[in-house]
Amino acid sequence: MGLQACLLGLFALILSGKCSYSPEPDQRRTLPPGWVSLGRADPEEELSLTFALRQQNVERLSELVQAVSDPSSPQYGKYLTLENVADLVRPSPLTLHTVQKWLLAAGAQKCHSVITQDFLTCWLSIRQAELLLPGAEFHHYVGGPTETHVVRSPHPYQLPQALAPHVDFVGGLHRFPPTSSLRQHPEPQVTGTVGLHLGVTPSVIRKRYNLTSQDVGSGTSNNSQACAQFLEQYFHDSDLAQFMRLFGGNFAHQASVARVVGQQGRGRAGIEASLDVQYLMSAGANISTWVYSSPGDSGAGCWSVSGRHQFRPTFPASSPYVTTVGGTSFQEPFLITNEIVDYISGGGFSNVFPRPSYQEEAVTKFLSSSPHLPPSSYFNASGRAYPDVAALSDGYWVVSNRVPIPWVSGTSASTPVFGGILSLINEHRILSGRPPLGFLNPRLYQQHGAGLFDVTHGCHESCLDEEVEGQGFCSGPGWDPVTGWGTPNFPALLKTLLNP
Repeated sequence: MGLQACLLGLFALILSGKCSYSPEPDQRRTLPPGWVSLGRADPEEELSLTFALRQQNVERLSELVQAVSDPSSPQYGKYLTLENVADLVRPSPLTLHTVQKWLLAAGAQKCHSVITQDFLTCWLSIRQAELLLPGAEFHHYVGGPTETHVVRSPHPYQLPQALAPHVDFVGGLHRFPPTSSLRQHPEPQVTGTVGLHLGVTPSVIRKRYNLTSQDVGSGTSNNSQACAQFLEQYFHDSDLAQFMRLFGGNFAHQASVARVVGQQGRGRAGIEASLDVQYLMSAGANISTWVYSSPGDSGAGCWSVSGRHQFRPTFPASSPYVTTVGGTSFQEPFLITNEIVDYISGGGFSNVFPRPSYQEEAVTKFLSSSPHLPPSSYFNASGRAYPDVAALSDGYWVVSNRVPIPWVSGTSASTPVFGGILSLINEHRILSGRPPLGFLNPRLYQQHGAGLFDVTHGCHESCLDEEVEGQGFCSGPGWDPVTGWGTPNFPALLKTLLNP
């Protein structure tokens, strides 16, 4: 009866602020560097908020993910369809009814959901949103390298206690767009050297990772790969075509994407979006490529899919369900040689996600054997450790707004390269009658990084204090939290991942 009374008086609770709870007690309350407040938003201005509804059968879903991703399981490769997943996790009828009734009473409009019905995005006025979410106070902010404008609340929000079993969190309030890892270095001065390269191009990548001109998609399989672009970062077809004319002459390729899902803006191209598409399509050459476009504030990414195009935004790099890619550079800067750690490579241990079972052995071994660990108070040794793999991330050539741009660097460069190489392996698996790889991590760790070049030299940047003096984690034999298991050696990786 108490819950019923709370539901009947839901709108009154919004106004009174009583019977409330905080769904995200760790909400960020500090403004990220590089962002400036422009003042309070107009009460009649509209904004969209995304409501995460409580899923059902989450533990069962986790068990199924492990089963279809574990080569030793009889369920390996027997993937669920999106409809299967929706039937499993769809919120309960009570949750759907309760949340919809609450939003309708608050004046929410133009609400739309997803197939799984666990995310509901609605438009409200600022006034309505602040009444709906006590404590929230919306301001305009500008920041980031492209002077992005967003509306956010610097204060935490509350929800009616009656919604605690139904709403996990509300998105669009306080998380700011992530900062790109891309950097552009000044062009170095070099003297003539036999075999030198003046920046990373598709030819350099294919030579380093042992891809021949025959290692391309067949164009006949039901295989595809995808990129996502956010924050009004867009690629241009004309840039892709020019990039392939300049750098794609020695391998079969496609010079345009197969399909763009969402809004493709007409403004200036973004370097990050350009890089993602150009290097996914040159590493995973001649494979059908889709681009998902959203003006939202999630991070960008690339992945390989087959037969069915599936998309769920906002996967942080430390998620245990993501194959995270670190960064390397050549040991000899202008020669295609062995790789060392790129000092800007990310990596470490998550403060949010616990260590997954698939990496228990590798991480325990690293922590017990590494001679260069930061003080234990500087990292969460029991958290999910990352990256899982790595690829070159230093000195790329990119075409953006019809201009070839050299020396672009960051793990945003290494990720599409590794994703494209996995797409080629999926091509071979599909043509052999096998399912695509799916979630790679359990297999990757079971096989102890077989098929990868082990990167054993270098450290990444860390805090500039007296105790660590700028040195973070260092690479070493086997897995490490700088380059993971290493960088791809395509023929060996294909042999390792082709069967079963």
